[in-house]
Amino acid sequence: MDRHRRFRSTALLAPVALLAGCATAKPPMPTVSHVDLERFSGDWYVVAHIPASLEEDAYNAVESYRVAPDGTIETTYTFRQGAFDGERKRYTPRGYVRDASTNATWGMQFLWPFRMEYLVIFLDERRGLTVVGRTDRDYVWIMARKPEIPEPDYQELVAFVAGRGYDIAKLRRVPQRWPEAGGAAGGAP
Repeated sequence: MDRHRRFRSTALLAPVALLAGCATAKPPMPTVSHVDLERFSGDWYVVAHIPASLEEDAYNAVESYRVAPDGTIETTYTFRQGAFDGERKRYTPRGYVRDASTNATWGMQFLWPFRMEYLVIFLDERRGLTVVGRTDRDYVWIMARKPEIPEPDYQELVAFVAGRGYDIAKLRRVPQRWPEAGGAAGGAP
């Protein structure tokens, strides 16, 4: 191919590539200003989510965090598959804080060497509520310190998620049913 034809081909493809890049670019996902990792540790009940494929039919989903001596976040994600008495699933990814100034931006590693973006985008410690999301707006987790939250709080968080650019039609409420005195205590029963 002569130099003129190569230039013309490149010149024609450049705008297409630019438009394709613009079509898929997502605006940044703002995070909370600070996460105290010790206070954030413990059990969080997944109240609703836009689920990853492994958790599409989760019941009694609980995400538990613990700060390890090396500063990483030991994570245990447990749930029942398909029903309250379904097969118990347990995953143990490792969290890596990517932004130590806020502790709100993590990489979550399920499989080495890949780390999935994990952003704490809402946190109300007083009410025990948090939302974890991603810039791609593909997955989101609305979580609480208790298995159920008041409906006004839930609707507030749904509106928050919608305001961050998520398709809330994909949002799934996670069924939670626990014994009165029990709770998660580190994962699904």
